[in-house]
Amino acid sequence: MIYAVWVPLLMPFVAVPAARRLADALSPARAVRLLAATAVGLALCSVLALALLVVPGAARLSVVAALGELVKPLAAAPTAAAVPLALAAVALLAGCAAAVVRTARRLWAELRRAGESADSSGGELAVLRDSRPDAYALPALPGSPGRIVVTTGMLRALDPAERDALLAHERAHLAGHHHLFLAAAELAALCHPALRSLRAPMGYALERCADEAAATAVGDRRVAARAIGRAALAARASEGVRTRPRVALAAAAGPVPRRVAALLGRATPRPRVGRTAAAALLACLALSGAAALDATHDLHHSIEVAQGESPQH
Repeated sequence: MIYAVWVPLLMPFVAVPAARRLADALSPARAVRLLAATAVGLALCSVLALALLVVPGAARLSVVAALGELVKPLAAAPTAAAVPLALAAVALLAGCAAAVVRTARRLWAELRRAGESADSSGGELAVLRDSRPDAYALPALPGSPGRIVVTTGMLRALDPAERDALLAHERAHLAGHHHLFLAAAELAALCHPALRSLRAPMGYALERCADEAAATAVGDRRVAARAIGRAALAARASEGVRTRPRVALAAAAGPVPRRVAALLGRATPRPRVGRTAAAALLACLALSGAAALDATHDLHHSIEVAQGESPQH
């Protein structure tokens, strides 16, 4: 168990470089699904690995040994390493849990504040009287539907066709529940430091999904590209701090030049790179999950032996 348990903790460092290539090499929808599965799967496996490291050290305590009816020492880890590893794992798990709870509460509070500041007309579109150009998709909350929030400054910065493309972009975020994918990547990043690098590719892939939906809705990829470019230029030229929630996706966010190039067909397709990166990620997920299950099985076997039983293989 002591060897297999390290695989889920090391695998994110191997998987993340491959994951970064997905956003440009695969279709946006496939990239989003695979990035989300990678982030959540590797985060869960790493948390399970830390939990498994706690048990051998905790079993050295007489109270835990009595509760577990252990009549022999648990042989899942060397005695000299078991207690320090358990203490380190407990500290990491506590830190992860505290960070996840704190971040989840902060994200929820941001969404609530944004919902309260939006127009209470009850329609899909909420127009804020603000000279700073901005627009974003506000996810649905209990008692409040999903809204497209746009400022008067942004409406003035675009022509009618571009406004239609912008609204279609934000509407795609709402329809696809893209905030859930972004929140999953945000919370997974708190469980393993290597997974922090997946937040940017995830955000880019989600924006690309909405870009393609906007282009389809208006029937003109050039109009969609122009709307995104002008919205980004207007938003970045204005002064002031953005108050949108972290999980509220906006058309003017992210690497806009790459997105515009993709809409205009100027990006170089790399299907072979995408297939290779996807296969590498799936292999990393499978290996991490298999190692976690193997470590769990070994620990269970060690507990049975320590309880004086003779499990059958």
